[in-house]
This record gives sequence, C-alpha cells and structure tokens, in this order.
Amino acid sequence: MIAQTIQLALAPVFVLVAISNIMNLLSTRLARLVDRSRHLQQSHKRTEGADHDAVVREIRIINDRIDLVGRAILTLVLSGLCVGLTVVALFMEEFSHIGVQGLAAGLFIAAIACLMWGLVLFLRETRAAAASLRIPEMFLEKDRVL
Repeated sequence: MIAQTIQLALAPVFVLVAISNIMNLLSTRLARLVDRSRHLQQSHKRTEGADHDAVVREIRIINDRIDLVGRAILTLVLSGLCVGLTVVALFMEEFSHIGVQGLAAGLFIAAIACLMWGLVLFLRETRAAAASLRIPEMFLEKDRVL
C-alpha cells in the first residue's frame, strides 16, 4: 500500500519541480530588474529635460515589472506549499486512515490554480518587458531601402 501512496505522491512532486524551475527563471529576471533599476536611479540624478523624463518613464516600467515578478514568485511559493501539503495529506491518509482525500484534492487544485495565476503574472511581466523594449522609429530608418 505504501508503494501506491508513493506513486500517487510522484505527480505532485513533478509539479513541484516545474514550479521551482519557473521560480528560478523569475528570480533571475528579478535580479536583472533590480540591477537595471539601480543603474537608472544613478542616471536619475545626472539627467535633465527629455533625458530625465525618459529615465523616469523607464524607472516606472521597471517598478511595475518588479511588482509583477514579486507577485508571481509569491503565488508560485503558495503553489509549492500547497503541493507539499498535498503530499503530506496523501501520506496521512495512508498511515492514519483518516479520510483526507478531499483535502488532498482541494490542496492540489489550489496548487494548480496558484501555478496558473503565477504563469499569468509571468506573462504580464514579459509582455510589459516586450512593450518597453520597442526600438524607436528613428533607428529603424524605414525610409531607406537596404
């Protein structure tokens, strides 16, 4: 019977591995955003006029992206905790014969819901990044045939 419980616990553990990989990606993005924000904060002090306005705009975008990444990481941590509690509930069911299958199912559903929300936040952050990285028309020189 314990072998069957271990088999049941494997699926949530694979979800946990996926969550940790996404969190690793997000923490890398967060580190790059923090580095960029520090650079911009230094530029903020040294700029004036249109250049200063451009720095402020980028700082605002970076701030929003940092918020999105932070919320995505929080949501994924909650997802991981729910996965861990799902595994605990499965083993409690096996060893104590307390009927917690409904609890395990609810926790797993909560884990997947949090994972999905974390992915939505990740998508929003990547879309914000892409939108802020548009190349200005003047550099594209579309009037020239190459």
